[in-house]
Amino acid sequence: MQSEQINSQINNGFSNRLLHGDCIELLSRMASNRVDFVLTDPPYLAHYSSRDGRSVPNDNNCDWVKPAFQEIYRVLRWNRFCVSFYGWHKADKFLAAWREVGFRVIGHLTFIKRYASTEHFLRYQHENAYLLAKGNPQKPVHTIPDVLEWKYTGNNLHPTQKPVCILTPLIESFSNPGDVVLDPFCGSGSTLVAAQQQQRRFVGIELSKRYFDLAEQRLRQCRPAQAASAC
Repeated sequence: MQSEQINSQINNGFSNRLLHGDCIELLSRMASNRVDFVLTDPPYLAHYSSRDGRSVPNDNNCDWVKPAFQEIYRVLRWNRFCVSFYGWHKADKFLAAWREVGFRVIGHLTFIKRYASTEHFLRYQHENAYLLAKGNPQKPVHTIPDVLEWKYTGNNLHPTQKPVCILTPLIESFSNPGDVVLDPFCGSGSTLVAAQQQQRRFVGIELSKRYFDLAEQRLRQCRPAQAASAC
């Protein structure tokens, strides 16, 4: 896709956009203060490889963390929220980057699993995300607990696939119908599906062509009227 076409897709209308490429480069072409909520699951910096050999792009270095969140902060509107998952073993890297670019850390979310993802010194049975703020957003009308139950997806589409049903309450709480939800590390598109089902517009960016194609196919199959569990 030519540069001018990408610029047009990013900045004109926001009628649901899925883009293939590097989020730092693509977000740099977006006008400031354009999105209402960011919900994202970036690489955990864990050198992750699933049992069937699938990996996550840029999971082997932290060079992108600050530049990516600098752009995310810039395109997010003032007094709005960002929820980002992160790798607990690299929490210092993420927290430092978020604070350096301007985000305030205002909450922490834990998602409890009924099974262990891996087992080393402990059995790892949770996922974590931070709630970040740009400015001083108002308290949500409907607050959610900071401990939520996880539902296993089977990871059929992506090795670290997030369930639509655990993303839905985040979108409902921290955005409004018609808002633009951004996921610059959208993987197989779970955030975008959840946003679409909750009558939000979305912008998704994915570096891997494999997962971009899966997300594109998934969005064609899932419609707002369908139940989240079906997608």
